[in-house]
Amino acid sequence: MHIAVLMAQTDESEFARSYADDGEKFIALLQPLRPDWRFTNFSVITDEFPDDITKFDGVIITGSMASANDPDPWVARLNDLIQTADKAKTPMFGACFGHQIIAHALGGTVGSNPQGWVFGAVSSHILTACPWHGNPSLYAAHQEQVLKMPDGAIVVASAPDTPVAAFTKGKHIATTQYHPEISPDFFAALQVQLANYLPKDVVENASVAPVDQTDFAEGIARFFEAAKLG
Repeated sequence: MHIAVLMAQTDESEFARSYADDGEKFIALLQPLRPDWRFTNFSVITDEFPDDITKFDGVIITGSMASANDPDPWVARLNDLIQTADKAKTPMFGACFGHQIIAHALGGTVGSNPQGWVFGAVSSHILTACPWHGNPSLYAAHQEQVLKMPDGAIVVASAPDTPVAAFTKGKHIATTQYHPEISPDFFAALQVQLANYLPKDVVENASVAPVDQTDFAEGIARFFEAAKLG
């Protein structure tokens, strides 16, 4: 299995550079579970894209401080890539920004969360059972969300402040609004880093409870395996 990881994180602060990038975080999350898989990390924010996304066995699109609605050329190119992968039924997983831009590229709507920031450990309610998702807790860090679903997509998980917490389309697309790549240690550091940027109550009330990172990672791996079988 060869997975293309599309690294979309635009944060280039000193804090961000002191850690692995988001693509590397996903590789570190999944490689121990599937040591025989290959991963190639593409920095799409610097216009580094696969020549042919359909040649890969799967695609992961990471989170980002960017918006799916941004006019940047790399965002437009990523939209085109998502549409190509969807038509070819190339298995594709998106997290946070990845979740949002997949929805946007396929005809959905992304915009501001009416309830503001969602930040901290969260759990969602399963609406549609699927073999890969389960009911894990993960860290959230988002102000935008999917407001309108793409045609043919199904919401599989929801939360009071995030109605579209996860969705699927066919057997080849799966997403989460949350961050399976964020560990407890990284989230604790992120909470300190964002203390002067986010509303005070958002930071102070953020749950730092442990999350089900490994369980969700296993679910991502199972998704790709099932999607590859069709």
